[in-house]
Amino acid sequence: MLSSQQNIVSRVAGWLEDGKPVWLSTILKTWGSSPRPPGSMLACTMDGELAGSISGGCIEEDFLEQLRNGGLKAQYDEQGKPFRIRYGISVEEQARLKLPCGGQLHVLLEYLDSDDANRRVFSRLAGDLDAHRKVCRVVDLRDGKVSARSGSEEAAVMIDEDAMVHSLSPMYRLLLLGAGDVARYVSEMALALEYDVTLCDPRPKYLDNWHVDGVETTSRLPDDVVRERFGNPYAGVIALAHDPRVDDMALMEALKTDAFYVGAMGSERTSAARRKRLPELGLSEEEIGRLHAPIGFQIHSKTPAEIAISIMAEVTAVRHSRQ
Repeated sequence: MLSSQQNIVSRVAGWLEDGKPVWLSTILKTWGSSPRPPGSMLACTMDGELAGSISGGCIEEDFLEQLRNGGLKAQYDEQGKPFRIRYGISVEEQARLKLPCGGQLHVLLEYLDSDDANRRVFSRLAGDLDAHRKVCRVVDLRDGKVSARSGSEEAAVMIDEDAMVHSLSPMYRLLLLGAGDVARYVSEMALALEYDVTLCDPRPKYLDNWHVDGVETTSRLPDDVVRERFGNPYAGVIALAHDPRVDDMALMEALKTDAFYVGAMGSERTSAARRKRLPELGLSEEEIGRLHAPIGFQIHSKTPAEIAISIMAEVTAVRHSRQ
């Protein structure tokens, strides 16, 4: 499973490798209410294969119509380089494209030939994202040449007269500890939010009857799993086992890493007891202070599904506060 950005970049890389030119639209700015944020992308081949989205569907329909009638190619040939399209400038256009009242989108449109340079750039972009490395796509607005550079900018898109810098982020991963009902609901919600989800439970037979499509399961030792794959800023660790033999092993390792979120389910009393145990595992006061416990927002939840909602709400809030 890939995030939307990774999916689009990978699809473009694949199309270019197959010898197919690609039209790529990137949202530069939005005003008022808009369906998608800056940095969102829509990629399309000449025969109408689509990946991504820049609206609820109506702009995509307009885009495909212009592709079919030759309007896009005519504009590109006239400009000879990437150009901006402004959607929703008038009330009439907002109504036609079903944009929210006052909503506007400024989009950069690029035509990517299937040449060696573009294939190399998009292969590198896809590889960096697969390896959980931040990377930027840089478009020279004077000639349309695309390059890649490591790292990211504060904003999703930065643009001036000469270049657009588009920051691309790897897919976020979540490691869930403990095969149970709460983990089942958390994993389903996390998948819907485009996380790559792994469930770990080393206890015998606990995984026998636990399955969610799209979730990797493992019975390996939790600290080993954290060490190998969940120690970077795009990883989160959620302890749900209610068993110190499982939860504490993962927390011991995760709280020493750059994981963006580390949390453990339990009552106030259970959480206080855990915080007393963790120094014995070699964790400092500062490291223990990173732990979210009791986990989730307080919504007076009772059922596994409600608890999962409160957990994923907190994970989402923490994730966005760090971006």
